[in-house]
Amino acid sequence: MRTLFYILQKEFAQIFRNKGMLPIIFVMPLVQMLILVFAATNELTHVDLAVVDYDQSISSRKLVDQITGNPFFKVRQNMTSTIEAEDLLMRTKVDLALVIPHDFDKDLAINKKAEVQVLVDAINGSAAQLSFGYLSNVIADYSQKILINSAIPEQGQIKKIVIKPTYWFNPQLIYKFYMAPGILVILITVIGFQLGGMNLVREKELGTIEQINVTPIKKWQFIAGKLLPFLAIGLFDLGFGLLVARLAFNIPIRGSLFLLFGMGAIYLILVLSLGLFISTISDTQQQATFAAFFMTTVFILMSGLFTPVESMPDWAQKLDYANPLYYFVKIMRSVLIKGSGFFDIFNEFAALSVFATTMFCSAIFMYRKTS
Repeated sequence: MRTLFYILQKEFAQIFRNKGMLPIIFVMPLVQMLILVFAATNELTHVDLAVVDYDQSISSRKLVDQITGNPFFKVRQNMTSTIEAEDLLMRTKVDLALVIPHDFDKDLAINKKAEVQVLVDAINGSAAQLSFGYLSNVIADYSQKILINSAIPEQGQIKKIVIKPTYWFNPQLIYKFYMAPGILVILITVIGFQLGGMNLVREKELGTIEQINVTPIKKWQFIAGKLLPFLAIGLFDLGFGLLVARLAFNIPIRGSLFLLFGMGAIYLILVLSLGLFISTISDTQQQATFAAFFMTTVFILMSGLFTPVESMPDWAQKLDYANPLYYFVKIMRSVLIKGSGFFDIFNEFAALSVFATTMFCSAIFMYRKTS
């Protein structure tokens, strides 16, 4: 243990001597949390809508007024033709165009039904679906009001089914509560890969690794000495990120912080071991950076952070069982937002523990001491 203690002393001294390391440890978590949580969102809070009203009747104006009263829509009502609305769509000046045909009011009075046309800019598929869904709901609500107002008294009032949804854990559907835990996962992943992995390769490039190799320290002591300082730094950044998320976004922390940091420690051991594994088979920082960047990008995109895993193809969902970010994103959201306990996340805990042990042993095995 004395040998390990001296290695840790050397690593901490080396870390804090590196002036470029401190901004990464202290500044990066603050900037990443304050910027990415706002930027990485799928919420749609503003939709530009062009309205072409050929009918200019009381019914069409009521429909337009109901849409205008919805805070999601910014309505342009001075369109004179469908061609003008299509031109705005082509130039991405509006997201939707609503065309109310001639005889809209007459068709409602005689046939009890009428048609409208909705043109959607579908370059962004998810935004197109959301904006069209918002507009469809407003039109359906307007149609329901017409049916109720035109009901014949002798037949009795039309009964309406009212749905009152209850959203658990995030009643206001605040997207920041969903994104902040995932951004924290990216934060400590980047620290584990970039800082932990690059540290060993840097010693190779500087030549100081040769001085260590001729000493009688064991391989596991050297790898553990490289891992533990960055484990402490990663846990510090996890706590710092949680503090920023709590103060800046008022994110709920319903679960046990002790459980969260315990899971974070296991995940960091896994990520740091993976970074050290890459370092042992790399000769330069450039090689290690490329390998770490490739793996980080794949892990993040397939973790379910930005898109639900359930919407991925079956082969991708099965491949995700080997993705450590997939498990830790679930753990972070479950513990923070749902208040899950240990047995609720036991499967994720078991997977991360197996991966961490495997990668730590692999990093030790792949490290070669030369004398």
